[in-house]
Amino acid sequence: MFSRCLLRIVLPLSLMLPAAGCATWPADVEMALDQAGDNRVELEKVLKHYQQQGNEQKLEAARFLIGNMDGHGYILTAFYDKDGNEIEFDALDYPNFKEAQAALDVLEKKHGELDYDSKRFDADLEVITAEYLIENIDLAFQAWRENPWAKDLTFEAFREYILGYRGDNEPINSFRPTCLARYADLPEKMNDPTDVYEAAELVRKDVHRWVPFNELYYLHPTDQSFEEMNRRRNGRCGDISNMMMYAMRSNAIPAVVDFTPWWADRDNNHAWEVILDAQGRGKARLLSRAAKVYRKTFAIQRDSLACRAGKGAKLPRYLNSKNYKDATDQYIETTDVTIRLEGEKPAGTRFAYVCVFNAGKWRPIHWGELDGDRATFTKMGRHIACLPAYYVDEQVVPAGPPLILTRDGNVRALTGDGDNTLTIELTVIKPEVPDADMQITKPMFVVEPGKTYELFVWGDGEWDSLGKQVAGDEPVSFDSVPAGRLYWLVEEDSRRLERIFTIEAGKQHWW
Repeated sequence: MFSRCLLRIVLPLSLMLPAAGCATWPADVEMALDQAGDNRVELEKVLKHYQQQGNEQKLEAARFLIGNMDGHGYILTAFYDKDGNEIEFDALDYPNFKEAQAALDVLEKKHGELDYDSKRFDADLEVITAEYLIENIDLAFQAWRENPWAKDLTFEAFREYILGYRGDNEPINSFRPTCLARYADLPEKMNDPTDVYEAAELVRKDVHRWVPFNELYYLHPTDQSFEEMNRRRNGRCGDISNMMMYAMRSNAIPAVVDFTPWWADRDNNHAWEVILDAQGRGKARLLSRAAKVYRKTFAIQRDSLACRAGKGAKLPRYLNSKNYKDATDQYIETTDVTIRLEGEKPAGTRFAYVCVFNAGKWRPIHWGELDGDRATFTKMGRHIACLPAYYVDEQVVPAGPPLILTRDGNVRALTGDGDNTLTIELTVIKPEVPDADMQITKPMFVVEPGKTYELFVWGDGEWDSLGKQVAGDEPVSFDSVPAGRLYWLVEEDSRRLERIFTIEAGKQHWW
C-alpha cells in the first residue's frame, strides 16, 4: 500500500489551466474584460489561445497586458479657445515651424489664446484585436529568446520593459515585424553581441537617422503612429522616443521613456529614451533644470495621482495618467518639501500642487495629498523656483508665495523685503539656454532699442504690473520696485516666453 503522503499525481499543464470557455481570471483581468464591452471577445481569444497552447509564460504575458490596459489608448488632439470651441489648425499644412507658428498667432489674435486638448479617445480595451496582441506577444518572446544580449533578462524585466506595445497615446500599428527585420544583422555589427548597451547605441543612432527631429511637430500635438513616422520621417521628441521604444523593445533591449512635463528654467518639455540595467535603473544627461522626471510605464501605478483621485477627477495635464512613476532621484539630488498652503481651501479639494513657470504660465509639475493645510511634495529637484497651488475648474489657483528650492535643498519664500524698494536696470529678458531637442544652445534675448517692455512683480497671487518703458540705447530702468520678490520683464505683444528672475547682489538670477 502506498502512503498517502508519498502519492503524487502529475497532470499535464493544459489540464491544470482553467478550461477554455469557463475560465476565471485575476481580478484586474476580469475588470478589463468587463470594461471592453463588445471587444471582450477579442481579448478572450488571446487568453484562450495561450491557454490552449499550454504556454504559461505567454498566458501570463497576455494577462499582464490586458490587466494593465485600462487608460491606454489613442488620443486625437485639437486646438480650442477659452470657451471650448474647436479652432481648425493643422501644423502639417505648413512647410516649417516659423510659418505654422505665424498662422497660429493669427488665429490667436482672432480667437484669443488657444490650447490643445483631447478631441477623441479610442480606448485600447475597446478597439484592440486578438491578431495584434498575439503577434505582439509572440514576436516579443522571439526577440527575447533569440538575441544574445537578452539571455539574462528575467521574465519580470521582459514583461515590464519589452512586452509593451505602445509608447504613449499614438494610434496602434504593427511595428515588431519591421523593426525585427531592420535589425536582423545587429549581432554581426557588434564587438560584443552580449553587450546590451552596445546594441542599444547602434539602434539609437539608426533611429535618429530614421526619424530626425523637426520642430514643426511641436505644433502637431497628436502623437504619430509607427506608420506615420515611417512615412513622414520627421517628429518631435515624443515621437522619436516612441520610435526608440518600438526599435528597442522589438529587439529585446530593455528601454523606457522618461520625460519632464515642464522644464524649470526654460519653456517647453522633453522626453527621451533610457536603457535600463539589471536593477531597472537608468538615466540620461539633463541639459536643463528639471523639477521632476517621470518614467512612462505600461503597468498601472496604483499610487499615481490618477488612481488616488479616481475616475472623473479633473487633473492637470501630464499628471492625469495612471502609467508613470517618479524617477527624479535617479537623475539629480532631490528634497522632500512640506508646504503650508495659504488661503481658503476649495471645497472637496484633496490634493495640492507645486508648479514651475513655463511658457508664460505656472504649470503643475507634482502633487501632494493634503494633510490639513499642508502637503508634502516628494523628491523635488533643486535649484528651481516654484509655486504652491490648488487646481480648480482646470485652473491653477495660487496657494502661497513663490518658493526657491536652493541647491542644498533649503526652501526660501519670496515674500518680499518689507517696505524696501530698489531701482533696477535691465538689458536681458531671457538667458542663453540649451535646447535638448535641437541639440543647440538658444541665444540670449536682449532688450532692443525702440521696443516697449513691461515689468511685472509677483504680488498677492498674481502678476502686478510696475509699468512700461520704451528701450533706448541704455538699459530699461524701473524705480520703486518691491525688493525680495519674483520678477518678469516682458516685451509688448510677445508670446511671453521671457524668463522669470530674482535680483541677487544687484544682478538678475534666472529661474
